[in-house]
Amino acid sequence: MSERPGKPAAEEEEPPLFDFEHAAPMMPAVAGRFQDLAPRLITALVLFAIGAVAIVLGGIWFTALIAVIVGIMLWELATMVKAGRKRARLLAIIGGGALFFADFLAIGFALPLLMLVPMSAIAFIRRHRRIVVTFSLSMVLAGFSLTQHLTNFGLVWMVWLILVVVASDVFGYFFGRIIGGPKFWPRVSPKKTWSGTIAGWVGAAVVGGIWAVWQDVGWETIGISIALAMMAQMGDIAESAVKRKVGVKDSSALLPGHGGLFDRFDAMLGAALMLLVIESLLEFPPVPGI
Repeated sequence: MSERPGKPAAEEEEPPLFDFEHAAPMMPAVAGRFQDLAPRLITALVLFAIGAVAIVLGGIWFTALIAVIVGIMLWELATMVKAGRKRARLLAIIGGGALFFADFLAIGFALPLLMLVPMSAIAFIRRHRRIVVTFSLSMVLAGFSLTQHLTNFGLVWMVWLILVVVASDVFGYFFGRIIGGPKFWPRVSPKKTWSGTIAGWVGAAVVGGIWAVWQDVGWETIGISIALAMMAQMGDIAESAVKRKVGVKDSSALLPGHGGLFDRFDAMLGAALMLLVIESLLEFPPVPGI
């Protein structure tokens, strides 16, 4: 008597925690994993040139650039959730304008001006309101953090922040695609691996170590750099989750190889928010001997 086949086992919705078994074979060619490298590199160089000029000039020029970037990201966010053209433009104008003028006010007066952005989102955004409110608040606070960081700590420490985020991204991109391995969170970001994630922390630590020696500051700089890299990765993951939630591939098509500004600056968004917390909790830069 033949054995009756049973029902096939249902697939798990998510793999077990730290499941390192690989069902799919490794990709055959390393070169094929870098097909998007050229447009990404060109776009990154253009953004670097614009950002470098604004950072060196500082003052109103840097504030204006950050205000424009935040305004565009707010427009992308509202467009992603299909808020409508008029509402998307209005949110962008309110956000960019609030951030620009907040930089010329005392912090006590700047903060309520910045809070107008999420309050406006509550007022006229209808779809995915909680997402828009949360991210609009994050964007303006991150933008304000960047302008304050440059004003208070100067060019050298702004370069440090940028290099921490860039090192985390670059190390994660190359090592993640070369080594491969277990996925970090495949449901949200299918391309991210644990190898790339950890490599990003290492890249940030290297930058932190260089700055600790060069600027003769405390070794806590290494830990702070790693924490910023972690938060940068969380910013990237959070943006990926939003895109999956609303069903879009990119935040916009403004940047070849990158999608939109929100796609490009999601990591800096997370790092800048973390920096705002760090600089309010401890002495920065860290004192030597710690």
